[in-house]
Amino acid sequence: MVDIKKMKVSEVAFTEKLVSVQRVTKVTKGGRTFSFSAVVVIGNGEGVVGYGLGKAKEAIVAIQKGAEDAKKHLIQVPVLKGTIPHMQEGHYSGSLVFMKPASPGTGVIAGGAMRAVFESVGIKNVLAKSKGSSNPHSVVKATFDALSRMKDPYMVARLRGVDLNKVFNG
Repeated sequence: MVDIKKMKVSEVAFTEKLVSVQRVTKVTKGGRTFSFSAVVVIGNGEGVVGYGLGKAKEAIVAIQKGAEDAKKHLIQVPVLKGTIPHMQEGHYSGSLVFMKPASPGTGVIAGGAMRAVFESVGIKNVLAKSKGSSNPHSVVKATFDALSRMKDPYMVARLRGVDLNKVFNG
């Protein structure tokens, strides 16, 4: 398991996934000013993932800023046998996401913004549903809310101070 605190961000190879790019218009006395807003998800495919928002006058610069911002919001996600350890819900603003583990061979059954997060974190089999707002920024944050609350059996056993077998057998 990778420890985020000991990890140097510059040494790790992250894959970038662009979730959305939007052209934003600001109307002023002199006319319209166009700029771009980009939501980017990065991950190493081994349980570490982050998201970021970048804004700039050009789309490419906004994507680069989003990737830099994502490196500042990294979280560690427990991945067991290519899936998540248990069912979980997450919400942010008007978005609500539901995810549950899937058996090997199922694949990633999820919508666009959630799919980018799962692929970046290295989850290969999961069933997920997005409810409420479909705003990509809110869906990504709701997904991160759910993933950040995931606990693997080893962590649960350590927190409870019991043997790992007791966690599984009640």
